[in-house]
Amino acid sequence: MCGMPQQPPVRSSAPRPSRPDASMSLLTNVMDHSLDDGYAEAAARKKAEGGGGMPKTVRAKLGLAAGLVLAALVVTVGAANARIAAPVVAKERQELIDRIERETAAADKLESNVDTLRADVSARQREALKKSGGEQADLVSILSGATDVHGPGVKLVVNDAKEASTGGDGSNPRETSGFSDTGRVRDRDMQRVVNGLWESGAEAIAINGQRLTALSAIRAAGDAILVDNKPLVPPYTVLAVGDDKRLSTRFQNSADGLYLNALQENFGIRTSISVENDIRLSAAPSVIVRTAQPSTEKGTS
Repeated sequence: MCGMPQQPPVRSSAPRPSRPDASMSLLTNVMDHSLDDGYAEAAARKKAEGGGGMPKTVRAKLGLAAGLVLAALVVTVGAANARIAAPVVAKERQELIDRIERETAAADKLESNVDTLRADVSARQREALKKSGGEQADLVSILSGATDVHGPGVKLVVNDAKEASTGGDGSNPRETSGFSDTGRVRDRDMQRVVNGLWESGAEAIAINGQRLTALSAIRAAGDAILVDNKPLVPPYTVLAVGDDKRLSTRFQNSADGLYLNALQENFGIRTSISVENDIRLSAAPSVIVRTAQPSTEKGTS
């Protein structure tokens, strides 16, 4: 009996449903195999050999315990030493602070004593000037800067240029070694200003409150101007006591006044002069009294 021919299985042409994350195969692979195969194999081999986890032998366990005890001992000893040393450090710090405060108080006391002695010396010097000056004692005290003065005069302010530069090619006559800024006031500028005021009839002069005497020096130290070794900063305020209007006119018409005007026009140095009704100048902090003595040596006149 002939059998019926077998029919091939009918395959459905409908598409098989795909996974929702089929388009993210790379991310899926990473998530499914987060541990690299090599790492996994090494971990399995170590576990099989008994090398992972806690020590298995008694000797290894004792060694681990000894290490932990030693570490705990070191930490404990360190903490104990720190606790013991803390009061000592605090005590030393407080002793240092107390010492600084004592030394500061002693320095302040010495400074106060110096001021008192300086005032006493100045008073004795003024008294000596009065005794040796005779009828002109007051005039000598004023001209020497040993006494306070007040009266009419002029106020002259000299300041650097607004845009003072630091440089130059060496061709400018105002450029000197270490002081090449042509827009800055120099020590020799202030020297000419002061000398011009003296020649114009000033009886007493002060720069930024520093009273000038016959022995005063105006010098430069770097970019700073020193008056009797005290540094001054611009603007330089020059106060001069004298015949106010006449003093102002004579100074501006003098060679030094014209020099100052040339500095203003050529280098931008700022100047201003005004007549004041009452100017008060303090005495110089220290006046050296010197008396000329006739020479008794042969061959000298």
